[in-house]
Amino acid sequence: MKIEVQVNVISSLTAAWNAWITPSSIQAWNFASDDWCCPRAELTFEVGGRFNYRMESKDGQFGFDFEGTFTNIVPHKEIAYKMDDDRHVTIHFTEHDDKIVLLEQFDAESIHSIEQQKEGWQCILNNFKKHVENGDIRSKS
Repeated sequence: MKIEVQVNVISSLTAAWNAWITPSSIQAWNFASDDWCCPRAELTFEVGGRFNYRMESKDGQFGFDFEGTFTNIVPHKEIAYKMDDDRHVTIHFTEHDDKIVLLEQFDAESIHSIEQQKEGWQCILNNFKKHVENGDIRSKS
């Protein structure tokens, strides 16, 4: 089953794209709640390249590595990857008026409910939106 989450970001396409693929930016937004963080983001951004994003609770009690391989990259339009558990994810970037519509589609897993998965991934997208709209990344595009 595929799950979809979406966010509208008031930004240039270049700024939104760069925030998605730049390690320091990823660390600033890639977590689902304020009591978690992303202390490490490493990636080789090319088809066949790998990524590893460390997700941890701020108290250090819990953590995991989010890892996978990029399977498709269409600059400023689409990023697809396969997670190490063989689930697939596709992120679409679409310009619409003064905003970027970011649609993320991912294969569901069997541990958490569909609603929990959707909520968690949506929270991460909401953090991405806040980072891009409130950060200085917009002025760098």
